[in-house]
Amino acid sequence: MLDAVTSLPSTPVRRVVIAGGGTAGWMAAAALSKVLGKALQITLVESEEIGTVGVGEATIPSLATFHRLLEIDEREFLSATQGTIKLGISFENWRTEQHRYIHSFGTTGQDHWTAGFQHFWLKGRERGLAGSYDDYCIELQAALHDRFAHLQGYRMNYAYHLDASYYARYLRQLSERHGCRRIEGKIAQVHTDAATGFITGLQLERGELIEGDLFIDCTGFRALLIGQTLGVGFEDWSHWLLNDRAFATQTTAVRDAVPYTRAIAEPWGWQWRIPLQHRVGNGVVYSSKYVSDEEAKARFLATAEGEIIKAPFPISFRPGRRMECWNRNCVALGLAGSFIEPLESTTIHLIQRGITRLMQSFPAVITRVGIDQYNTQLADELQHVRDFVVLHYAATERRDSPYWEYVANMTLPATLQHRIDLFRQTGTVFHAPQELFAENSWIQVMMGQGIVPRHRHPAPDLMGDAELSAFLGSIAKRVRETAAQLPPHMDYLRRYSPAQPPARPAAA
Repeated sequence: MLDAVTSLPSTPVRRVVIAGGGTAGWMAAAALSKVLGKALQITLVESEEIGTVGVGEATIPSLATFHRLLEIDEREFLSATQGTIKLGISFENWRTEQHRYIHSFGTTGQDHWTAGFQHFWLKGRERGLAGSYDDYCIELQAALHDRFAHLQGYRMNYAYHLDASYYARYLRQLSERHGCRRIEGKIAQVHTDAATGFITGLQLERGELIEGDLFIDCTGFRALLIGQTLGVGFEDWSHWLLNDRAFATQTTAVRDAVPYTRAIAEPWGWQWRIPLQHRVGNGVVYSSKYVSDEEAKARFLATAEGEIIKAPFPISFRPGRRMECWNRNCVALGLAGSFIEPLESTTIHLIQRGITRLMQSFPAVITRVGIDQYNTQLADELQHVRDFVVLHYAATERRDSPYWEYVANMTLPATLQHRIDLFRQTGTVFHAPQELFAENSWIQVMMGQGIVPRHRHPAPDLMGDAELSAFLGSIAKRVRETAAQLPPHMDYLRRYSPAQPPARPAAA
């Protein structure tokens, strides 16, 4: 950690060196080269011999915003990455076995300034005037019926499924067009300044020294710069997030891709299924305390659909975050900075947020106050995401295995316990500044997991049956009619952005 008496050099930041490629490295390179490429010398160092995790293939809607900022054409991007549309996540067997709900990206119903829509829906249920909460969200109904299109007059909230390796390749081409230089090679040594502890250069195995003013650590779980070199500590969250292992693989598609990710709970973890245009991404996330690697892998393979394209590869991880994601002249992105398991597809979003915050506070010279502000904001955002993911485990009726017994009875972060208590007792949710998940996400997951409000706001009591029925009915009718206009998801994608074989980048 940078102590109070350490002086910071006043060297202008002109040379940015990105250590590592993959999704994190090339997202950073694409943003920096596109926006600041004329003012900076940007170099990315990676080795073809070092693999990347490459399983972050489900995203959330914020990626579309990132692409608009970089002027990325959506059709081109979807075709190049064999991508599909994602309207939400189907949670299967989480509340109880055989139970399913969808956390969608849409807005449910219509809020009043005094109270959220959920209060009017709850009153409607009391009077027998309301249908399922699902009936009032266009994105959720579209997901249930496997439909999607870009509509005139209404923009659906959606994200993407993508091939992570193709996405990195696509961003590399974009970055190199804007002047980013890629250097092939393994990092043998990280040089630091004896007086300040700042990183001065990356020594490659073949002897080349890559010097810079600001270094971005995208070396994954190794955290070669932020952890191994600068010694920044790691806050472990494994007492709330038990899973520490995963297997991932790819299978052939046996049916048209659905517009949602599947998260299927097991007695000791869960499986993901991410449908692309050309294949399906599959994985299993589990706790090594509750199941052996062999048993988890066997169950994973036994339930896989389609032919296995590549042998499942193991991943070990520890959930948590770096105590500082920016230390001295090093910024950690992606797995080098934090890891919250992929249940709500937040990995790429957190990379994006780290990049966006860096761009918005990009230093002419590195200052302590700038570092502190970056770290504070990112720490707050990580805590919100952590709480949202832990919610899925804490709110469950499952007691059929030691794993589910533990998570159902564990002591929760005080910040999460407050949200649960508030909703259970009052039906109220709130959105913290800069928080990723909006009120409707918290409502869908809490009710999907079985948390039902005991009380609600009195505003709906002022509506008579006819008025409340008309209010709820008009929303459900609009949702139903809009969803009915939509074509099947894959029929639309085959016209809009059919998968294209990705072009390989030129050799370094």
